[in-house]
Amino acid sequence: MALHAKPIDHLIEALSKLPGIGKKTASRLAFHILRSSLSDAQELARAILDVKEKIRLCSICFNLTDEDPCWICRDEQRSSEILCVVEGPNDLIAIENTGAFHGKYHVLHGAISPLEGIGPEELKIKELITRLQKEKVTEVILATNPTVEGGATTLYLTDSLKALGIKVTRIAYGVPVGGEIEYSDGLTLSKALEGRREI
Repeated sequence: MALHAKPIDHLIEALSKLPGIGKKTASRLAFHILRSSLSDAQELARAILDVKEKIRLCSICFNLTDEDPCWICRDEQRSSEILCVVEGPNDLIAIENTGAFHGKYHVLHGAISPLEGIGPEELKIKELITRLQKEKVTEVILATNPTVEGGATTLYLTDSLKALGIKVTRIAYGVPVGGEIEYSDGLTLSKALEGRREI
């Protein structure tokens, strides 16, 4: 037996399909939407449809964009000689938010994971190689996540890119600013030691 009117149950069901949203949170969101004005609900619906209809992949870096090429690829102030390779668009945004990187990007849209059936062919690796053969890139920074899959992706890319004669670097991992050494795990500490530099 349905606890609510069918449209409310349908909305709760739809919202609960979102990641991290359980039935309780979906119910709270549904009732919030119900209490909102019609124009607010229409604006939310329009925003969802706009994302689905207008967002596509940049033909150069494969970032999410509503214009092709994306604003980063069009920016002539950015260095075209340094390319930062990331797993996903959220990683690009995280690096971009630091304001410390002024080169261009390449988004792989995942990491190599044999257990999940994701090999190099499922990622934007072939497109990366093609791009590096055309553009004058002197350094590729591999900014994959510090996971088994990220490590496998880095190893694969390192082998593939070294053959092109391009300098390949990896972002450093280690103890975060404000963190305490005694609370860091062994892998984090070993990566911090490996990534040490002269001061």
